[in-house]
Amino acid sequence: MPQPPLLLIALTALTALCILAGAALRAWRGWLALRRLALERPAHAPPDSSGAARIVLADLRERIRRLEEIADGTRPDGDDASRRPC
Repeated sequence: MPQPPLLLIALTALTALCILAGAALRAWRGWLALRRLALERPAHAPPDSSGAARIVLADLRERIRRLEEIADGTRPDGDDASRRPC
């Protein structure tokens, strides 16, 4: 059985090595771009000043007020019995 020429094997190996090196370089650049985006993005987002956030905050304040009334004993029994529990 004749053996393939040594030059053909060397060129094939060199081509495969170049393809793998190119793929690794492209992946490395992508990873660096991802890290760069992560560093540019602020660690903590600014507080949301939308109306929905204010509604949620008002609801939490109301719940705290009701719990404080219950703890103090100033909330009469049966008040808001038709509403869902906190």
